[in-house]
Amino acid sequence: MELPLVVGVDGSDGSLTALDWAVDEAARLGLPLRIVYASLWERYEGSVPSFGGERPADEVMAERVVASAEQRARKRAPDVKVQPVVVPEDAVPALVQESHEASALVTGSSGRGAVKGLLLGSVGLSVAGRAHCPVTVVRGEDRNVQGRCGRIVVGVGEPGESAATIRFALREAEARGCELRAVRAWRCAEQHPADRTALAGDTAYAHEQRASAFLAEALSGPQGEHPQVTVHRTPVEGRAHRVLVDLSADADLLVLGAAGRQGRVGLQLGRVSHTALHHAACPVAVVPHA
Repeated sequence: MELPLVVGVDGSDGSLTALDWAVDEAARLGLPLRIVYASLWERYEGSVPSFGGERPADEVMAERVVASAEQRARKRAPDVKVQPVVVPEDAVPALVQESHEASALVTGSSGRGAVKGLLLGSVGLSVAGRAHCPVTVVRGEDRNVQGRCGRIVVGVGEPGESAATIRFALREAEARGCELRAVRAWRCAEQHPADRTALAGDTAYAHEQRASAFLAEALSGPQGEHPQVTVHRTPVEGRAHRVLVDLSADADLLVLGAAGRQGRVGLQLGRVSHTALHHAACPVAVVPHA
């Protein structure tokens, strides 16, 4: 049995955008969709008697949010199997728990009341750092979110650590019928001014060749599993977090790997993922690896 795609909703505009993206994704991949609303109403009010026949406001809101989300999803893609649920828990632990039995998680870039263009909210950032499955945070410009660029960008780290990330990106590119741009950033060490002119050319060439070799090695296995996907290997000079954010402007999805740091408190993502989740111009998928 295939695990569902899980999307977190809270009734905000950002979560509705994430819901639409998740519905389209489930349709592309042929997956069931599980719509999750995390609420503490049951913990605080579920056992409290109602007065005058009135039900707790939070309970009513929870039911309305999931019912509206279910209706929106079914209207957008009638063939997708939809399961709406209300979980009596805070959003982050609820979605992290859901990640144990999900093919992937989808969240919006901000919660209720946030203004478009602000930095990523705490829920998306925390879930992306702690989930046990890939997490896509839906953010960016309309053309990117709606998949009108025809390109997916994947950041490639060390070959042994990138297999899951590359396979995720290739699967997405195949499902969308678009190209994949595999990127490896490289930088030259600072040279003394007197040596810079003589050595810069040779050093840059060596670094670029090394980055190209990394890309070839990392892609050699996964790319063979998706021969129909056009892949562009792109070594780029610069800091990885800046390079990938710049390239996200012309991408439908930016795919990054993240090393798990189970048991640690606080931020669990590296600089590249953290920067992309805050500043990318397109949705960002974070794929965990051991």
